[in-house]
Parts: sequence; C-alpha cells; structure tokens
Amino acid sequence: MAKLTSEELIEAFKELTLIELSEFVKKFEETFEVTAAAPVAVAAAGGAAAAVEEVEEKDSFDVILEAAGEKKIQVIKEVRALTSLGLGEAKAVVDGAPGPVLEGVNKETAEKAKAQLEAAGATVTLK
Repeated sequence: MAKLTSEELIEAFKELTLIELSEFVKKFEETFEVTAAAPVAVAAAGGAAAAVEEVEEKDSFDVILEAAGEKKIQVIKEVRALTSLGLGEAKAVVDGAPGPVLEGVNKETAEKAKAQLEAAGATVTLK
C-alpha cells in the first residue's frame, strides 16, 4: 500500500462531514490509544499544564467568522463543507460577517474549522 502524504490526508479529510470526521477521530483514538485533542491543546496553549486547565475549563466553542478576506468564494465553500448549509445560506453567513459559523462544538472541531476557514483566506476567532 502506498503511503499518503500529509497533504493527501488533509485533502481527504476536507471531503468528510463533521460527523464522519468525529467518528474517524474516535476510531483513531481507540486504535492508537491516544487522545487527539491533547497535542492541539498543548500547541495552542503553549504548555501542558495550561492546556489541561484550559480543556477542563471550557469544552464548548463557537467558531466566529470575522471577515471573509479576498477569497470569498473559497470561504463560502468551506462554510458549506463545515455546516452542510446550502449555497444561499452559506453565502448569507459569509456576507453577514462577523458572525458564528459553528456554535457549541468541541475544541478539536473548532480548531479544525478555524484552520480550514483560515486556509481559505478568512479571519476567524474562537470563543
């Protein structure tokens, strides 16, 4: 079997819905007996102790689109992929920035959504 590159894996993950991605993460954690959220939290907080505190304090995040940037069409595509909204609804979310794209999601989902939107050129914050 050919080994996939990181870029090929990311492209494959972009095709998944949030539910499919969540199921994959659970299977990954079970298979390798790890918690996928820990490395993300450590990188984001800058330290293991701070990350553990942060994870314990807050487990629900909102992904807020601050601005679409210059690649508005790409951002609309990402909003559609993340939310399963139709084209009109996704465009309304992007045109209505600043505003929430996802609400009440776990940290891992929020971080992935933020990364996808920022890769498309958007300005995003987590709350």
